[in-house]
Amino acid sequence: MPVTMTDVTLIHPVILCGGSGTRLWPKSRKVMPKPFLPLFGNQTLFQQACTRCGDAGQFAPPTIVAGSAHVDLIAQQSPAKDTQIIVEPAARNTAPAIALAAARIDPQAIMLVCPSDHHIADTQAFRDAAAAAANLARAGKLVAFGITPDRPETGYGYIKRGGELDGGFAIERFVEKPDLARAEAFLADGGYAWNGGIFTFRAGQLLDELSQHRPDMVQAVKDAVANGHSDGAQFHPDSAAFAAIEGDSIDYALMENTQNAAMVPVAMGWSDIGDWSALLEALESDEQGNSCSAPNAELVDCANVLAVSDGPRISAIGLEDIIVVVDGDEVLVTRRQDAQRVGKLGGAQDQ
Repeated sequence: MPVTMTDVTLIHPVILCGGSGTRLWPKSRKVMPKPFLPLFGNQTLFQQACTRCGDAGQFAPPTIVAGSAHVDLIAQQSPAKDTQIIVEPAARNTAPAIALAAARIDPQAIMLVCPSDHHIADTQAFRDAAAAAANLARAGKLVAFGITPDRPETGYGYIKRGGELDGGFAIERFVEKPDLARAEAFLADGGYAWNGGIFTFRAGQLLDELSQHRPDMVQAVKDAVANGHSDGAQFHPDSAAFAAIEGDSIDYALMENTQNAAMVPVAMGWSDIGDWSALLEALESDEQGNSCSAPNAELVDCANVLAVSDGPRISAIGLEDIIVVVDGDEVLVTRRQDAQRVGKLGGAQDQ
């Protein structure tokens, strides 16, 4: 049976741990994927996501949705007590994962859905946006965080802002990843935001509206929860019911179809850390734009170079816009402009 949360005044974080982060190979691998790496300071991205939702006056204990391969890592790294882990029997994209969490909490509870592998520099801005989004969700809106863009990024989807609401805006439309010319036009327009994949819903409304567009998915999720079983802090949905789901993202399955889509604008130093170039942009760098996490790295006459190593020294002369990563016996060297292609390398596929 679903777990009933009695305190619906709190926001209930739902942290999604999926994907393998192949574009951050060779550091990110199947045995230790991107969310569980300490790319910023001592905390991993997953731990940072939990810590952002760690204010007990605003947030309930988190629900983590993850595959069985990551459960041990979550148990080791979770800084929160009373964490519930929903173990997905199979990967079916974000809509079924979010629906699983919704089916396990009070229908009146407000869910804050967060990826486990993003970086957010300004925690207070995140929490303020979460409070505003929760108010909109209580008023019947399905809310996306609209990340204020600071450059014409072609690697993100966009949200077109509509009419003003109390604490946010209606969403006029979602826009697929644009080419550079359109991205530059979006930035100049000022009415577009990045879609950061962070959402806020009232749990019961999410399931009700999703059932209008993906009824088979919602029924399968409900069956998987009804026939699932708990093992301590872990909940295991019924594998047969869940495996029958045709996977889809929450954007396609619901947000682009609902009449109640809204957004909360937020500037919080956000990055999805989607590749090594994105990591370089998010890290502190020297006057030449270089960032090093390699022992005794020496960069001479270099600019916009990222040097990452778990041991061997990296020395470079006269390089610009280059990524160098050493992890164990694997070495990656790429131009920044090709960073998104790293996931296609044989090593990244083999992991």
